[in-house]
Amino acid sequence: MRLDGIMRQFAVFGLGIFGSSIAIALYQQGFTVLGVDIDEDPVKEMAGKITEVVQADTTDERVLEALGVRNFDVAIVSIGNDIQSSVLTTLAVKELGVPFIVARAINEMHGKILEKIGADRVIFPERDMALRVAKTLAFPNAIRTEELFPGYNVVEVKLPPVFHGVSLGKAQLRNRYGITVLAIKRDNEYRVSPSADEVLFKGDIIYILGNEQQLRRFFRETIESRNGKVVEV
Repeated sequence: MRLDGIMRQFAVFGLGIFGSSIAIALYQQGFTVLGVDIDEDPVKEMAGKITEVVQADTTDERVLEALGVRNFDVAIVSIGNDIQSSVLTTLAVKELGVPFIVARAINEMHGKILEKIGADRVIFPERDMALRVAKTLAFPNAIRTEELFPGYNVVEVKLPPVFHGVSLGKAQLRNRYGITVLAIKRDNEYRVSPSADEVLFKGDIIYILGNEQQLRRFFRETIESRNGKVVEV
């Protein structure tokens, strides 16, 4: 890892949908990205889209050594359903001394093996996406939901009509529901940590933090009601 604490070079092993997407996203953010896959087709598809792309056997430590993988800050092992190749690739980059290894798992057992052999972070893209979609659907009108830490979510939501023209202080969202407004998006501009004097307007997008019980009550009382009308402030 760099002395200034900033990771700049990423090696992505496995260029399926997940691997190629993360490789392109990192490259577009200005990072150096090496993509490696054993198959020819994904390598051809990624040509010119990231810093460098190579067709090679990622399970062979000597091959990875020749590619200079030990000089990268982060290795992302995103190999799909081939658990053996995933494990061997993770072991290889670990042996080469890559400072930080992110590995994709397809099930819990796969994840435990990756942790045991030295992956610093194990991710479950399919499971995590399913949970994220389920949580978003659980809150009416939510645009996006992210778990900030266990039990607490940040929800992106279009401002309910009941709060149009109302200041945050008067809305009393913390007192009423226990939730916190982290930011307001208005006309593609973000107002982070808004004050109590900030007036909310139609079309605003708000980012709120709370536990599931608090958030459910907020959505139920401000967006839903038995007679189809929003609750008055």
